[in-house]
Amino acid sequence: MRSAEDLLQELAALDESHRIEAKQARQIDRSVMETICAFANEPGLGGGYLLLGVTRDQDDLFSNVYRITGIDNPDKIQSDLASQCASVFNRPLRPRVAVEALDGKTVIVVYMPEAAPTEKPLYIQNLGLPRGAYRRIGSTDQECTEDDLIALYAGHQIDTFDAALLPDTEMDDIDPAAIDDYRQQRRAINPDAEELAWSNEDLLRSLGCARHDNGRLKPTVAGIVLFGTTMALRRCFPMMRIDYIRVPGRQWVENPDHRFDTLEIRAPLFTAIRRATNTVREELLQSFSLPEGALAREDEPTLPLRVIREAIVNAVMHRSYRIHSAIQIIRYVNRLEIRNPGHSIKAEEQLGEPGSETRNPRIAAVLHEVNIAETKGSGIRAMRELMLAHDLLPPTLESSRRPDQFVATFLFHHFLGPDDLAWLRQLTREPLSDEESRALVFVRELGAIDNAAYRAINRADTLNASGHLRRLRDLGLLEMKGAGSRTYYVPGSSVAATLNGRANTHQAGADTHQSNANSYQAPRDSHQILATIPPDLAARVPEPGSKPRREVLRSLIMDLCRWQALSARELTAILHRREPKPLVRDYLSPMVAEGLLAYTIPEMENHPDQRYTLPGDVAGRDKSDEEKKP
Repeated sequence: MRSAEDLLQELAALDESHRIEAKQARQIDRSVMETICAFANEPGLGGGYLLLGVTRDQDDLFSNVYRITGIDNPDKIQSDLASQCASVFNRPLRPRVAVEALDGKTVIVVYMPEAAPTEKPLYIQNLGLPRGAYRRIGSTDQECTEDDLIALYAGHQIDTFDAALLPDTEMDDIDPAAIDDYRQQRRAINPDAEELAWSNEDLLRSLGCARHDNGRLKPTVAGIVLFGTTMALRRCFPMMRIDYIRVPGRQWVENPDHRFDTLEIRAPLFTAIRRATNTVREELLQSFSLPEGALAREDEPTLPLRVIREAIVNAVMHRSYRIHSAIQIIRYVNRLEIRNPGHSIKAEEQLGEPGSETRNPRIAAVLHEVNIAETKGSGIRAMRELMLAHDLLPPTLESSRRPDQFVATFLFHHFLGPDDLAWLRQLTREPLSDEESRALVFVRELGAIDNAAYRAINRADTLNASGHLRRLRDLGLLEMKGAGSRTYYVPGSSVAATLNGRANTHQAGADTHQSNANSYQAPRDSHQILATIPPDLAARVPEPGSKPRREVLRSLIMDLCRWQALSARELTAILHRREPKPLVRDYLSPMVAEGLLAYTIPEMENHPDQRYTLPGDVAGRDKSDEEKKP
């Protein structure tokens, strides 16, 4: 068991810690119980530490300073902790507790070991499942989703969703052409594969794509997703499609009069993957090359073709098919984003490491058999190495439970070309490492960076990322915002001065990359926004001090965000609220999680210019259910 001094030193060195939580803890409240529950539940974490009597100094904006407040009644705190751990949860928990002294004040160290797989999920009894169960995600305690419960029940041998039977489905919902597609691809890899001689029904059963129910063979979720007819896909999974969206700018809604063009892809997975990959490849900028001795030019997409394919396969294979939402491939002028419903089951810090965890093992196995996907966890590592080999920044990967999604972002920018080196030289005379240079280029492209993004583009650990970001802050190149796990960095004064008046253009078919516009914008004047609200919306704004019904306020927020993208602070001013935090907690974040609202800068929730708009599926797009070409 680690000492209090050791835990405090690690907290001070990091912006966040997934295994340590500091709390003032004048009493054992629900927040302590949530953290205990999260440490006990989180698979592979090995448990975690609570340091009671220590709190982060909220007044110190420039460093990770923790204050030792001390515990006045350590005996009572220990007694209450032991009593609640024994009675609050569905199973008694036995944390290890030690009382120590720091700077002459009493603190309590609590170690909660990880529970055995057969004992999970642990949950607060009076809240029940799923609300009473928590997982440790980064440095936060998160309520469990249905997918989380499946992962926690894995030790009980609970079957996965892709093996489930769907109501109102028959074997007629399977498209023979999709099975022929599989057979053709499988034969190309292994002509002697024994399953090629089996009937379609036996083949589907062997793949886990069909099973008997009351004496009748019926398709599973995997069967419909992989081999279903277009009609069956539309009926069973109305939102199970891939949307390719071209945005004429760098943010989700820059010009309300020209938002985006879209192409819908709805087909069995083999066809959908091919069509999506070809669409992205044809749409991305082409670079012209004439190799020595060649008679014809060779065009290559801005991103390596294998990276595009791996990213799309990762999205369809690991998405949650419980969530009725489309995969979105969004092409901005400076980046490509691939967004799929469902957070990563594998911990973010383990992405790219050997070993694969998937919520859809039957779908993954079929894709693996035809060499579309791999099952060893090497896909993300391959994407990172390919991007670096092409002098591109590695992708940033963000797994989020609110909203429940996974986002992979690929910048088109070639790293450290002559223009970049010239730009970096004018920022400081201090030597910069390649990692720090990548971070500054990233901030120039996207306007902000946090510890997770730094780790993603540099393959660094949390401690090194924190140290490098603070060095860039101390050099005046970055400015720190937020605190603790919500810390992020925006351009410092010297960097911001170089970005004024910059512009970024990407022309299809051209190999030009001109100087880039800074995406960070100063906050807009709320009074000016109030003066421009349409009369019909202004008439619905509640009077100061009034308490409108929740449904009424949610409807008004959606209509305001349909009118224009608004920040939490702007919405707070419009709705006559005192501060943004309750509005974000009670309305905006839940509405994003439900898919009613969307972030304008989804790749970084804490971005200083973050605003709320309507999701792409309802944000004023004029489209039919049929496919549209951009």
